[in-house]
Formats: sequence, C-alpha cells, structure tokens
Amino acid sequence: MARYTGPKTKIARKFHEPIYGPDKSYEKKPYAPGMHGQSRRRGKLSEYGVQLQEKQKAKYTYGILERQFRKLYAEASRRGGITGEELMKLIEARLDNVVYRLGIARSRAQARQLVSHRHIAVNGEVVNIPSYSLREGDVVSVRERSKSLEVITDSLASRGTNYPWLEWDANAMSGKFVSFPQRSDIPENINEQLIVDLYSK
Repeated sequence: MARYTGPKTKIARKFHEPIYGPDKSYEKKPYAPGMHGQSRRRGKLSEYGVQLQEKQKAKYTYGILERQFRKLYAEASRRGGITGEELMKLIEARLDNVVYRLGIARSRAQARQLVSHRHIAVNGEVVNIPSYSLREGDVVSVRERSKSLEVITDSLASRGTNYPWLEWDANAMSGKFVSFPQRSDIPENINEQLIVDLYSK
C-alpha cells in the first residue's frame, strides 16, 4: 500500500471511526462510503478479514507503509515482551509520530513533512527521516531557523494533550522522549492482538 493521500473522511467511514481525529463530515455520514453505503447489507467479515482490517486501520492511522510495518512487527517479535504491545511502542517511537504527539504538528502527515523538510532535530542533529526510531532520553526539537514558521507556531498555540512518556519545554521548543509508552496510555483504538494473529499465520 502506497501512503494514502486521498480524502480522509472516506477512510474514516471505511473503518467506522474518525481515525484521523475530529471530523464533522464523518459525523454527518458515519457509514461506509459509496452510493449504497448506508443501505447495503454487507456480509460478515471472516476472521482473516477482521484481522486484515485492523492492520489496515493501524497503517492508515500512523501513515506507515507495508514494508515498514513488517519491519516493526519483526522487531517487536524479537523483543521479550508481549508482541502486540511492543509493536505499538515501536510505532509510537517513530519520529513523525513523536513530533505530532508533542504538538509541533497538527497531524502525522504534517509531522512527516516537517521532518522531511529538515525542520526537526534529534539531540541537536537534523534528522529528515520520518520513520527514525527514537530511544529513551532522546530530545526532539525545532531547528532554530524554523521556530518562527507559521505552521509550527499555529500548531503549538493550539497544543492540547500531554502524554506521560513525553516532556515538553515550551521555551526551547523541544521535547524529551522519556520512555516507551505503556499500552494503556496510547489513546488509539487499535486491537494489536488481531494484527499479531494475522502475521503469525
């Protein structure tokens, strides 16, 4: 699957939940897309179908490609903990996701763009790879020359949620990746065990 750049509401309707955040269009039509989406009776999904749909939902939510997702799963399975929880921790440790969680960007897509355009530094060094995996203690900051960018200042002005695994320094425009999050602290509605079951076949 190439990274999706089409209508986000269409994908939210496909999974029957606003996976990209609050969506007024989705609230108006919270049923499957298509001219018969509201009336069509769809057959019950098979076990495989349910598992595949959950994996697709995770990929769309975080903007991860199939090859990247498989690599993350392989790494999670090598770790000693519960594979599904380790997978979610690794996904949350991606640089683009942390930039989004810190409030530097309003969406993960915007976070990827900021990273790719060299506006973000890790431990003082510019990193332009959105999939870069952070380690505990890493400091993510906005480059000095980028601190006045309107897209960043607007996002930080409306910054809301604080997450227990991240620390934010508003004056320095930097955040610390304190630790890998606990699964219970990750707000996304994803059943990672279904993904594990899919890849375990």
